[in-house]
Amino acid sequence: MRAHVVYESMFGNTEEIARAVADGMRDRLDVEVRPVTSARPEQRVDLIVAGGPTHAFSLSRSSTRADAVTQGASRGTEDVGLREWLTDLPAATDGQSFAAFDTKVEKMRHLPGSAASKAARMARHLGYAPAGHDSFYVAGTAGPLVDGELDRARQWGAQLAARVADQTAAQTN
Repeated sequence: MRAHVVYESMFGNTEEIARAVADGMRDRLDVEVRPVTSARPEQRVDLIVAGGPTHAFSLSRSSTRADAVTQGASRGTEDVGLREWLTDLPAATDGQSFAAFDTKVEKMRHLPGSAASKAARMARHLGYAPAGHDSFYVAGTAGPLVDGELDRARQWGAQLAARVADQTAAQTN
């Protein structure tokens, strides 16, 4: 079974989470990790895990990515983010699953809005089976990640891989 983990990261925190999620999945799935700027959404995989930072209570836009750059972000691009990548994602084929994660500033934990929720809704409209979504927290806009978040991301990745592998096995029996 194959999985792709794609991410948008402006300060590097979301990339760290993406790599930890992939590490957690590797015992059960063949995993490829790529930034949205070089990931091709048309490739056939069993599971897509997509992650991005929450900007203005949702997926980033070119204007919010430009704001991140003015705040010191040195990764990613103003032109392409997870929103644009999802817009180009083809409809699901039989049995494809989708999970999403985001990074959020910890002090905003109680506020509504989530890049992961929006990404999951967009994928569901394209026919992907929902595999879950979660948020991971950073101490401030530029980070760093809150203690324990990388371990939590690895555990979440392992749970996703097990769930998808079990569903696929059940469908083939």
